Amino acid sequence: MSDLVLVLNSGSSSIKYQLLQAVSSQVLASGLVEKVGESHGGRIVHEAGPAKLEYDGAIPDHRAGLLRVFEMFRETGLDLATIGIGAVGHRVVHGGEVFWEPTLITDDVLRAIDDLSVLAPLHNPANVVGIESTRELLPGVPEVAVFDTAFFHTMPDAAKTYAIDAKLAAAHGIRKYGFHGTSHQYVSEQAARFLGKPTEELNQIVFHLGNGASASSIRGGVAIDTSMGMTPLEGLVMGTRPGDLDPGITPYLMRAAELDVSQVEQLLNRGSGLKGLSGVNDFRELQQLIDGGDSQAKLAYDVYIHRLRRYLGAYLVELGRVDDIIFTAGVGENSPAVRADALAGLQALGIDIDPTRNETRAPGIRRISPDHAAVTVLVVPTNEELAIARAAYRLVSTR
Repeated sequence: MSDLVLVLNSGSSSIKYQLLQAVSSQVLASGLVEKVGESHGGRIVHEAGPAKLEYDGAIPDHRAGLLRVFEMFRETGLDLATIGIGAVGHRVVHGGEVFWEPTLITDDVLRAIDDLSVLAPLHNPANVVGIESTRELLPGVPEVAVFDTAFFHTMPDAAKTYAIDAKLAAAHGIRKYGFHGTSHQYVSEQAARFLGKPTEELNQIVFHLGNGASASSIRGGVAIDTSMGMTPLEGLVMGTRPGDLDPGITPYLMRAAELDVSQVEQLLNRGSGLKGLSGVNDFRELQQLIDGGDSQAKLAYDVYIHRLRRYLGAYLVELGRVDDIIFTAGVGENSPAVRADALAGLQALGIDIDPTRNETRAPGIRRISPDHAAVTVLVVPTNEELAIARAAYRLVSTR
């Protein structure tokens, strides 16, 4: 069968996509659809080899965005309906307690993903629309769901259980699920290959630091803990999400500030984290504010680093021995300051960063710790699209 896979990541107001060959990892085309469903500012950037197409205009919904994307594929000589796609791989954020492996999408699976929207109201509905659209536009092509929560299915009960009423938790699926699992698994495996060791021999800590951020501890290739919880709100400070928060703050805000449930959800998902503290959620803009002497931006940065170090300490104790620490995603791959500050002063624990290596930008995996350090610190570019493509191809090719 063809190893050509269309990978789709449908967000609440965006669509990221790639067309790639799962075996060789060659990317034939990629693009981003932004501001889906918004009244203005819709934009699509599509790249296929040397060709680059752009669209600015209204994108009323995900289906309309995908129709425009399919047209752009045809304009660049890649008609998705005729080039022989072997599978479509969908990133699905929440698999709940139902899905923890790549899953061939049927009508029943699609309904189950939709039902799980109660656990991920900003993400799963958009995933469902993306799946429905490609099923219509590419009839007969196998579609595979790859779940963000899957890698963390292995967490022990002590790590995934919340200390609330057990019957209530069981009735409503309340437990830690974790997210960004595809990225955590991919970079941990890439790190093992780089080090020339089997994953079974390694204890690893991964920091996936983008606008959304999460940490994980991995023993022998198996995830034993992660920072995100039942939803992507828990854990590290993020671009617009607060991470760990006293649960009493929510009812307090509802009483004292007279916020309703939807307003609290909006605050926690869109108006907190770095943006809530400093007014910006882009790390480049945050650094500009800090350089300009903005004390609130500096506080936001300090809170961000404090939370990283707190999770690092917890996972060091949890694992007992750590072989490598991995930084990945937009901030993790591109901010030397974050990496240096997160690991500062830990030489006694065998953790150190070489300043020159840390500041040097280069493609691919790179070591930023000194050669003599007991713990190897790595920057590993993530590639969730390739991981999803390979998972989809493996499943479909063995049918």
